[in-house]
Amino acid sequence: MHSLPAMTARNYRIAPSILSANFAKLGEEVDQVLAAGADIVHFDVMDNHYVPNLTIGPLVCEALRKHGVTAPIDVHLMVKPVDRIVPDFAKAGATYITFHADASDHVDRTIALIRDHGCKPGLVFNPAAPLEVLEWTLDKIDMVLLMSVNPGFGGQKFIPYVLDKARRVRAMIDERGLDVSLEIDGGVGPANIAEVARAGVDTFVAGSAVFGAGKDSDPHRYDSVIAQLRAAIAGV
Repeated sequence: MHSLPAMTARNYRIAPSILSANFAKLGEEVDQVLAAGADIVHFDVMDNHYVPNLTIGPLVCEALRKHGVTAPIDVHLMVKPVDRIVPDFAKAGATYITFHADASDHVDRTIALIRDHGCKPGLVFNPAAPLEVLEWTLDKIDMVLLMSVNPGFGGQKFIPYVLDKARRVRAMIDERGLDVSLEIDGGVGPANIAEVARAGVDTFVAGSAVFGAGKDSDPHRYDSVIAQLRAAIAGV
């Protein structure tokens, strides 16, 4: 359904995670990272049940759309159960909705639910989670998200063995000729993004590395860090 000819070069996308943004000025923060060259707005949705933290819901997504954000919004659901909240995020303006396979009792049904509500479905895998479900679902989704930290909190260090998983997923995507994005989330910054890209990743979630840059009073503080990320992957 999503087959494509083999690509000669990857279309790399930077997806700052608003988990690390200043929520008192969230609309302004998102405007600034997009103006600096970010491609996607990444939402980390945590329920204090599937993961040990509680973050944001559909109202925040809707508020950003009403604020004027037109960029793709990538909603990463770290919630259980999944299906109940999918329609709410679709209505709020989500572009992608990704979920953890082990948080859904019926993975195929959840994928179909997301697509039926007009969004692009994706599957998420924790660092030590097996990838076997992709054997049966890869041609039904638009994104695979690999966690390179254990989910629940921002600012964690990158787990290196996830690069091996990325290579496996990239091989699966390319062997089947699919147009499926491969995203990674956790501990990504200018120092390691090139290595991550070489493992086959094309979409990079960066929270602390982006939103922790510069002084809060500088409206151009994100230009430099996003330029660094772009420069690091330019030759990969």
